[in-house]
Amino acid sequence: MIKRHMQTRINHRVVEHNGVLYFGGLIADDLSVDMKGQTQQICRKIDELLQKVGSSKAHLLTAMIYISDFSQKEGMNEAWLEWLPGELLPTRATIGVADLGENVLIEVVVSAAKTA
Repeated sequence: MIKRHMQTRINHRVVEHNGVLYFGGLIADDLSVDMKGQTQQICRKIDELLQKVGSSKAHLLTAMIYISDFSQKEGMNEAWLEWLPGELLPTRATIGVADLGENVLIEVVVSAAKTA
């Protein structure tokens, strides 16, 4: 069975199927900060959404990270590793893109196992 959570105008924030939670892309709310700051905001959003749908960052399976400025990648990695201890790291790909929107430096898409 497919279950959809938190509908927006253009998608659902999370779609659940067979115990896996698929998240739509997340960006920061405050786009005036650097990539590290935007990453920290996104990580907090992921925590909140995971909690709402019965999971946690300990159950992350994979992450697709889209960044528009590779010169700031190390700041993104710092925020990511501050948020996730090594034993919880999911699979991950970081993909460079030309444009994510005005002042958007990073967008993150994750999938996680449901715990409840």
